[in-house]
Amino acid sequence: MSLLQMSDQELIKSYLNGSEKAFEILLSRHREKIYTSIYLFVKDRDLAQDIFQDVFIKIINTLRKGRYNHEGKFVQWAMRISYNMCVDNFRKSKRRTKISATETFDIFDVLENKDDNMETTMIKTQAHNKIKELVDQLPPEQKEVVVLRHYADMSFKEISQLTRVSINTALGRMRYALINMRKMVEDQEHLLK
Repeated sequence: MSLLQMSDQELIKSYLNGSEKAFEILLSRHREKIYTSIYLFVKDRDLAQDIFQDVFIKIINTLRKGRYNHEGKFVQWAMRISYNMCVDNFRKSKRRTKISATETFDIFDVLENKDDNMETTMIKTQAHNKIKELVDQLPPEQKEVVVLRHYADMSFKEISQLTRVSINTALGRMRYALINMRKMVEDQEHLLK
């Protein structure tokens, strides 16, 4: 079996047996998801790169010390580490995240885009921008759940473990986020009439 066909767990075992290439494959397999989730929290490319590197240094150190025991759940474990490092960064800087695009990065640039005609593409872009504006106006706890669920593609169980709240709390935050976003849209439509 080639390294590319191995599961995450098999790659970790191979890495621990001396295969640096196994770790490179593991890293490239999950790089985009982990980096994107970090970037969505910190909103700074350089800082996201620094945290991303710190996450993988911590992963390497944990693996080498034999402390990894999340069999078959590498991505969730790596996402938890990245989330915790983002939270630590915010505690140090005492600032809150904003969900908005920058000149250099937009989450929708990494999402697949089928060959749409120009009109469809423009409509989608306007809709994505509107959604980002609405998400940006949510309270931090609701914003966090929306980002983890829809942009980092995490389950509510993973979100609850990562944020250390119950699944019901995570679901409730998502519910209130959707209610708040719907109310914002209704309020804006009412102002336009």
